[in-house]
Amino acid sequence: MSPPGRFEAPQPGNPPREPIFNVPLVALLIAASIPVLYFFQRDLPDLGMSMAFVPADLQQGRWSGLLTAMLLHGGWAHAWMNAIGALAFGAPVARLLGNRAGPIVFLLFYVACGVLATLGYGLIHWGSAAPMVGASGAVFGLIGAATRLMGVPPGGGVLALTDRRVVTASLAWMGVNALTGLIGFAPGADGAGIASEAHAVGFVVGLLAIGPLARAFGRRVERAPARG
Repeated sequence: MSPPGRFEAPQPGNPPREPIFNVPLVALLIAASIPVLYFFQRDLPDLGMSMAFVPADLQQGRWSGLLTAMLLHGGWAHAWMNAIGALAFGAPVARLLGNRAGPIVFLLFYVACGVLATLGYGLIHWGSAAPMVGASGAVFGLIGAATRLMGVPPGGGVLALTDRRVVTASLAWMGVNALTGLIGFAPGADGAGIASEAHAVGFVVGLLAIGPLARAFGRRVERAPARG
C-alpha cells in the first residue's frame, strides 16, 4: 500500500487501476454546494441581493461582498453551469494537490480565485451600483489551472505557460468569454448579465497560481525502477 496521496508504483503484469468515478471529494462537495446554496437562496426575502457584490461598496470600505457574492447565483441555469464547471475542471486540480493538505489548499485556491476575480471586476467597474453574484470567477480559476494539466499524467507536474497547448487553449477560452460578454446576458439565467471581466481575471489567477501550488503541494508518482 502506498502512502496517502501517492500512487502505487506499477508492477510488471499488474497495470495500475483507476476507479470509474474518481472525482476527489473536495471537488464534488464544492460542485454540490452551488445548487444547494441556490435552493436556500430562493427563500431569502431579497433573494440574497443584500450579500451581492457591488463595486461601489469598495469606496465605502465594505469588502464582505467579495466573498459572499460567490455563494449566490442568478438562476438555476447559472447555478448548474457553475456546478458542472467546478466538477469537471476542479477534479484534475484536486487530484494534483493530493489527499493530505490537498483539500484545504484546493478550497483556499478556489476561494482566492473567486475573491480576486470579483475584486478585479470591481476595480474595472469602479463606482458602479450594479450588483454581481456567482462563483464563475472561481470556476474560471479552476479552468485556468486545469488548462496547464492537459495531457499531463497524474503526478507529472504542470505544463509551462509558454507551452503551445496552454497558449492555444487560453486564447480559445478568452475568445469564448469575450464573445459571451458581447452578447451581454447569460442564456437561461433570467436575463442576468455576464461578468466577463471577472471570468478573465479568475482564469489568469488560476493559470498563474497552479504552477507554484503544484511545486509546493503537488502529488508525485512513485515510478518503477528502469529495466535494462
